[in-house]
Amino acid sequence: MDAKIRLYVEHPLGDGQTVPLDRGQANYLFNVMRQPAGAQVLLFNGQDGEWRAEVSQAGKRGGELTCLEQTKLLQMPPDLWLCFAPIKKARTDFIVEKATEMGAARIVPMQTEFTNSGRFQRDRLQAHAVEAAEQCGGTFVPEVAEMQKFDRILSGWEPSRRILFCDEALVAEKSVSLANETEGPWAIFIGPEGGFSDRERDKLRGMEIATSIPLGPRILRADTAAVAAMTIWQQVLGDWS
Repeated sequence: MDAKIRLYVEHPLGDGQTVPLDRGQANYLFNVMRQPAGAQVLLFNGQDGEWRAEVSQAGKRGGELTCLEQTKLLQMPPDLWLCFAPIKKARTDFIVEKATEMGAARIVPMQTEFTNSGRFQRDRLQAHAVEAAEQCGGTFVPEVAEMQKFDRILSGWEPSRRILFCDEALVAEKSVSLANETEGPWAIFIGPEGGFSDRERDKLRGMEIATSIPLGPRILRADTAAVAAMTIWQQVLGDWS
């Protein structure tokens, strides 16, 4: 029997391991997806890879699955953070979803001088990351960090983590190649709809570990820029190369 539904669970997975379902998961499996006892589901927890499991108990408010066999080993993404300024709700959701699909290890929202977004809800964005991992077949879910101010993020920055600074002020300049850059921990910095301020731009440009690049001959929306920058990095330094 093929298992087409994937669920992220916060529970150990292993041969014969039973996995309890919370009320929301039970409602999704048994009421929304109409899965009966005996149905098979794919499970992952970000640590033990992916496992095929069988519904051993099905109820309106809960249930239980039993792991049958491992179907994928844990595949960790490259050590890449996406640091971005939240924008409008739907576009911020898009950034988190695509960052998860494209292999970010950590997603770091940041408050810049020109950040102009509504209320920030970390738990909701973390749920979007979980859903994206369930849909794309990933076995790892990146952490969505609490939003921090730009200056605070850089004040405690580990110098071994290089920064790819997507600078909209370089839009008319020739693209910069990453071919000579080294692998290892990196972070991509994406500004808000109004871009980085002059002070923030000067601060990033003055860091020896930062590489400033344009993203083509046109200024991109923040959500498009995040996808473009991750694509460039993954093709040269990530697990797409």
